Amino acid sequence: MPDLDRLIEQAPSTLDRFRLDGKHAIVVGGNRGLGQAMAMGLAAAGADVCVVARGPAGLEETAQAITQLGRRGLCFAADVTDEAQVEQMVQFVHEAFGSIDILVNSQGTVELQPTETFDTDAWQQVMDVNLKSVFLCCKHVGRVMLPQGKGKIINISSVRGFQGRAQDPAYAPSKGAINQLTHSLAIEWGPRGINVNAIAPVFTRTVMAAPILDDPAKRQWVLSRIPIGRVGELDDLFGPVVFLASEASNFVNGHVLLVDGGWVAA
Repeated sequence: MPDLDRLIEQAPSTLDRFRLDGKHAIVVGGNRGLGQAMAMGLAAAGADVCVVARGPAGLEETAQAITQLGRRGLCFAADVTDEAQVEQMVQFVHEAFGSIDILVNSQGTVELQPTETFDTDAWQQVMDVNLKSVFLCCKHVGRVMLPQGKGKIINISSVRGFQGRAQDPAYAPSKGAINQLTHSLAIEWGPRGINVNAIAPVFTRTVMAAPILDDPAKRQWVLSRIPIGRVGELDDLFGPVVFLASEASNFVNGHVLLVDGGWVAA
């Protein structure tokens, strides 16, 4: 039974495939919330991590926390909606680490208004932060990964990438676009060694979700939609991001992984 013999030989390496030792990661939006949690998860699995955000708040603290986990932690302040600053960020990380193996795009913003009065500048800001910046980071990190012939890109979508909602003509469409950008890049770059996937969380305990989760009525509505019966916690992202960043997911490409407690299934 040659197939069984091969499995017997390979099975002991199962857990090792999730390790990220020697890997170098960028986590955009890594100064707080989901991005900060995923940066910590990657570091705990063995990766050196540079966290990126527009302002300095939270960046140094997160980089220091990564160092406390025994990995090299760096930080870089950049407005990733600006292409020149994205180029500078990628150059900095590439020179510091020598390679870029993992990119996590966790930057995001939300604006909810009645569509008939939705401010056009606010709409554009959501699209710039949630979509344009992801494209720019993928584009310029891709220029580093493609010559390497390998890399893992993980874009952060949302359950709203699958479902619309009232007074949301910007955030939900931007996340739907992230899903399609992920699919398109997976098709284009998969044959060249780059796996491109996404994670779609549900309401998770973050500053962005606080206006909903801190309102008893809205929180109860959210809980009523989640079969598991609770909202997301930041450490719920550890496993998914490490899986998609590791060799354990080498045959996963173009997938949007729901981390939603069953929200979309319900």
